[in-house]
Amino acid sequence: MSTSPTADKVNSLQHVLIGSLIGTTIEFFDFYIYANAAVLVFPQLFFPGSDSTASILESLATFSIAFFARPLGSAVFGHYGDRIGRKATLVVALLTMGISTVCIGLLPTYESIGIVAPLLLMLFRFGQGLGLGGEWGGAVLLAIENAPANKRAWYGMFPQLGAPLGLLLSGGTFLVLTDTLSEKDFFNFGWRIPFVASAILVVVGFYIRLKITETPSFVQSVETKKQVKMPLFTVFKSYQKELVFGTLAAVTTFVLFYLMSVFTLSWATTDLGFSRRDFLIIQLFSVLFFMIAIPISALLADRFGRRLILVTISLLIAFFGLFFSFFFNSESSSLVTVFSCLGMTLMGLTYGPLGTFLSELFPTEVRYTGASMTFNLAGILGAAFAPMIAIWLAKNYGIAYVGFYLSGAALLTFISLLIITRKTHQF
Repeated sequence: MSTSPTADKVNSLQHVLIGSLIGTTIEFFDFYIYANAAVLVFPQLFFPGSDSTASILESLATFSIAFFARPLGSAVFGHYGDRIGRKATLVVALLTMGISTVCIGLLPTYESIGIVAPLLLMLFRFGQGLGLGGEWGGAVLLAIENAPANKRAWYGMFPQLGAPLGLLLSGGTFLVLTDTLSEKDFFNFGWRIPFVASAILVVVGFYIRLKITETPSFVQSVETKKQVKMPLFTVFKSYQKELVFGTLAAVTTFVLFYLMSVFTLSWATTDLGFSRRDFLIIQLFSVLFFMIAIPISALLADRFGRRLILVTISLLIAFFGLFFSFFFNSESSSLVTVFSCLGMTLMGLTYGPLGTFLSELFPTEVRYTGASMTFNLAGILGAAFAPMIAIWLAKNYGIAYVGFYLSGAALLTFISLLIITRKTHQF
């Protein structure tokens, strides 16, 4: 009896879309609550010091660890995703992220166990990155490998919606905690609640993922014996151009997002005089524009092509960067709100078709590994140090240079999109 995956049971549209969406929502919720805590909580509890800026930079350094873990997660989970199947790999990736997140919520602080506290924090942050490195690619493939050819970007945008939904949930949670708890209670135990409570979401996601069968593309790859023994080696050997320029094509997405979320939250609450509550509200409102823009860009990508949409948005982001200081450095809450909404709209427009675009660069037998590696290597280049670079630029040269940093990244992406191969692989 064969143990190979079969297509006897066809995934329903509902299972495909919910299964891809709920996993990424949970993963990004877990990921973003750390981002919020890295700015609002961890500098005081895990990196206490007389210099608040130094404490924030040390905290953001632990934030960056996950981005270095993500390519490793891509390699490990991508290998098994391309070898044994998307389903089992996605389940394990979800559990890796979930367990790491809960453990962060249970950690003693620096006051209790000294230097061990930030070391354990870094360890579990690494686990978060490992899980997300395996989650994203698999969730995108679950969607697009079940999609009709003319709706691939539309299907592929559902796991992308997990990012704004996860951000809304994480930011909303911290907002509720801020409104319901005193400052003392928030720092004593309140910040732990979203980390520990994420276990409930993981159980729900785990149940849904178990009901999903393998994608038709993977089943066909097994049946036609097209699988390769070492997907990562094959990607580096045969798809170097796709890997390099695919990575650079995704860089701006990460730079833009983490400037609009982590950097702005840190700078606004420490240097611009915004309260934590007020700026969280502005951010949550802007995320709605992020979420709305994703399906719009997916529809446009199915009609006009993924590359054209991404090229166009890259130029718009470069232009937006030139006005970074004008909006964000103003003393007007209205202008700052408009700035946040514009930035998040551009984020949604570039993020919506990105998963489909990167996946189409690679054939089925190495698609999990290839798409995941490009996305997560871009995370290192575009996000790992973006908040720290932005704070350093703002402190030493002014907010305008943060915008120039964004514009430079966007132009790099623009050039990469023009260079990268136009070939798309069959699903």
